[in-house]
Amino acid sequence: MKYSIAILTGVAFFAAGLTGPAFSQGTPQTVAIMKVDPQSLATGYRVSKVVGSSVVNEGNETVGTIDDLIVTPGNTVPFAVLSVGGFLGMGTKYVVVPYNSLQVRDKKMVLPGATKESLKGLPEFKYMTD
Repeated sequence: MKYSIAILTGVAFFAAGLTGPAFSQGTPQTVAIMKVDPQSLATGYRVSKVVGSSVVNEGNETVGTIDDLIVTPGNTVPFAVLSVGGFLGMGTKYVVVPYNSLQVRDKKMVLPGATKESLKGLPEFKYMTD
């Protein structure tokens, strides 16, 4: 029995030695927290409701559809990816406009001055593949 306890104790010390020493995690990091007014935030638009919305011009003509919203690391303004042209996904072109160029009027996304032709004339946006 003494022999078994001695072996188990030796195995425990050996196993503890394999784990290595515990190192400090470095200097503590802080996160800047900004207060947000929930009342004003509640007046905003959920991305899940914006994506898929039709985009119209001032004449209420559909000029595209919001395919996605993109936020880049260096910009504070999100960008809207619009799909223009095409039919049932065939021949669709993606273009990007700053989200703040869109206006919400009567629950519609309006891009003032836009036409299908003017949007088709913008450089094509291609999603990066992972």
